[in-house]
Amino acid sequence: MHWDVAACTDKGLVRPINEDSYRISPEENLFVLSDGLGGAAKGEVASAIAVEAVTASLRGNGSTGKPGRSAARAEVSDDTNSLVHAIELANRKIHEEAMRDPACRGMGATIVAMRICGRRLGLAHVGDSRAYLLRADALEQLTSDHSLVAEQVRHGLMTHQQAATSELQSVLTRALGMEETVEIDAAEIELFPGDSLLLCSDGLTRMVPEPEIEGILAQASDARMAAERLVHRANERGGHDNVTVIVIRGNERSGGWFAKLFPWGRSNLI
Repeated sequence: MHWDVAACTDKGLVRPINEDSYRISPEENLFVLSDGLGGAAKGEVASAIAVEAVTASLRGNGSTGKPGRSAARAEVSDDTNSLVHAIELANRKIHEEAMRDPACRGMGATIVAMRICGRRLGLAHVGDSRAYLLRADALEQLTSDHSLVAEQVRHGLMTHQQAATSELQSVLTRALGMEETVEIDAAEIELFPGDSLLLCSDGLTRMVPEPEIEGILAQASDARMAAERLVHRANERGGHDNVTVIVIRGNERSGGWFAKLFPWGRSNLI
């Protein structure tokens, strides 16, 4: 059993540039995706800073869980705390650059990042870029959107159907770079053979319903095919936004750098 990994990004059919960024770092077993916000306020700069800062921080910190601005969280491991601290650093870098350069004033970014250590998946995010788990052909969203409509759905003030068509979908309640500090959601799950993982920007989830995402992930023969089909489907549905996906998929072929990471065992949510 091993995992293969693929990513695909496209500016879509409406936006003039691609403000999404991503990084895959095999050395740190790290996957990071960021969607830039701000348009003329250099959203593409914010997302690039985000992914580079997180990757560079974890390359420097290794798995030691070095302290960041906030205290370590007892409910997650040192590895996941390192991921949270790296995102805190990314937030500060974006905020400082926006304050330094008037052309970048108002820029921000979402972020969703995964770090795999043995059987443990550490996950941290800010904004409405998402992480999904496909297990036994059933898709589960691992992140909760930090958006106005998502908050209203969680409080029973709006239905999922109303949220999907609301003009307020783009209004975020949290994003990197808006303030000197930001609240970061973090969690861990345990993985087992057959799991597939997806990181994506909202250019996918606004265009493609979750049942279709589930079907494409389940039916594609490999991660590359799944990633390309997801992006193609988003553009077929209108391509109103940039779209980026990272697919991490288990299969039975041997070999590859990811094959060495997992001494498999039973899996449950932590």
